[in-house]
Amino acid sequence: MISEDQRTAAVERWGSMVWRLALARMANVHDAEDLFQEVFLRYFRHEAQLESDEHRRAWLIRCTLNRAKSAHSAPWRHRVLPLDVAVEIGVRDDRREVYAAVLSLPEKYRTVVHLHYFEGLTIAEIAAQMNCAEGTVKAQLHRARAQLKDALGDIEL
Repeated sequence: MISEDQRTAAVERWGSMVWRLALARMANVHDAEDLFQEVFLRYFRHEAQLESDEHRRAWLIRCTLNRAKSAHSAPWRHRVLPLDVAVEIGVRDDRREVYAAVLSLPEKYRTVVHLHYFEGLTIAEIAAQMNCAEGTVKAQLHRARAQLKDALGDIEL
C-alpha cells in the first residue's frame, strides 16, 4: 500500500500527462476528470508492480487509452460539454486555437497527434502503446498534419 505522500507525488509527476491525454481522448472536461480519477485509482492499486518510471509512464498512457476507449462505448457518453468550453478550461491561451483544431480531428488522428506532439512519444512508442504498426502511426500523423494545415492555415505549428 502506498502512502498519501507517494500518491500526491505520483499525481504531481504524472497528472498533467494523464489529464492532457484524457482531455484529448474525451474532448470533454467532465469525462476527462472522471477518466483521470479512474486511471489514478487503478495506478495506485498496481503501482507496486511497475518497475521503473518508463514502465509507469507507459502503463499510465496505456491505461488512459484503454479506459477512454471503454468510456466511449458507455451510453452516458453522449452528454458532453461544448468543445470551446473544454479548451478554455484545459489549455493555455497561446495554445487554444491549435488544441481546438487537434480536438476537432477524428479520434484516431487526435490521439497520435497528442501523444507525439504533446507527450513527446516517438512513432515506435505510439505504435507500441496503441498496439498497431509504425506505418499506421506514420500514416495517421501525416493525415492529421494535412487536416491541421487546412484547419489552421497560417498558424505556425
